[in-house]
Amino acid sequence: MSAVFAIPDDKDQRTGGYIYDATVLDLLNKSGCATTHLELPGSFPDAPPQDMSRAVRALNAVPASDPVIIDGLALGAMPPDEIAALAAPVIALVHHPLGLETGTDPTKAAELIRNEAAVLEQVAHIIVTSAHIGRTLRSDFGVPADKITVAAPGFERPRAVSAPVDPPLILSVGLLVERKGHDVLIRALEQISDIPWQAEIIGRPQDPAYAAALQAQIKTAGLKDRVTLVGEVDGTAIQAAYQRASLFALATRYEGYGMVLSEAMLRGLPVVSCAVGAVPDTTGDAAELVPPDQPEAFAHKLRALLQNPDHLAHMARASALRAASLPTWQDTANQFAKVIERFAS
Repeated sequence: MSAVFAIPDDKDQRTGGYIYDATVLDLLNKSGCATTHLELPGSFPDAPPQDMSRAVRALNAVPASDPVIIDGLALGAMPPDEIAALAAPVIALVHHPLGLETGTDPTKAAELIRNEAAVLEQVAHIIVTSAHIGRTLRSDFGVPADKITVAAPGFERPRAVSAPVDPPLILSVGLLVERKGHDVLIRALEQISDIPWQAEIIGRPQDPAYAAALQAQIKTAGLKDRVTLVGEVDGTAIQAAYQRASLFALATRYEGYGMVLSEAMLRGLPVVSCAVGAVPDTTGDAAELVPPDQPEAFAHKLRALLQNPDHLAHMARASALRAASLPTWQDTANQFAKVIERFAS
């Protein structure tokens, strides 16, 4: 059994979606499903005509006997008729529909949603990373339930022992883009500046203008010595940050899954986040959730945890209990293998 996995840009980037793709690709090959990596242009989803043509040519070269998994970052922006014409059966991987990205111009968002819905009509099957995304595709994109398989991210159990620092570290991990809500977190932190804490926000500055605005916001709020925009770091540095932290905060405006939330729970960190997208499904009762774009409510939850050690310990236990039921990466890869087997000739 063999397949092809088409991923735009460098598959080894340190973001949740790319970690997911690269890990599944590696485990499929180790499990006996020979899966070739096909690197598509890195300009997706806003690929210029020459990059789109290059991607389509590469996909047309995939033999009809090999199912081709196409990451939604590229697939959702592709012409539906080109996908319909491919010889290989197409398996869509949808982390997060393109038109639902926070900050997208409404006209462009509607166009992306229409295009992605038309593309998904042409594929053989769809793999989603959460039950929430599956529900979204059924309700908003008209995808039938029997065309969808949920393959939630897997997780490795950490071996390192927690070693919280003083003052307590509030950790946030996520790309520096509007959807992740780091601006809301900073506004919340400004409201609890009267109590001891320090904060680190780890993530690649994918939107340079937004990253610059965050730096300016930190300075204006008088938090320059307490809040650090760490930038992108390797896995070892992220694990060390989880060890130092006392709680995890992500003021996100939308998540298709939110792998960092589960990573935090695996380390027994209390979580403060927002009741949006897949976050409630991901965290269950192991998080304090507030509506999005509500810095006052977010600040209230942070203050309550930092000032009440018993509550902090209770939420830490809830996180660890929730994390015990998380799947492994092998579980995730097995879901892919079952779908590939259905469509391989």
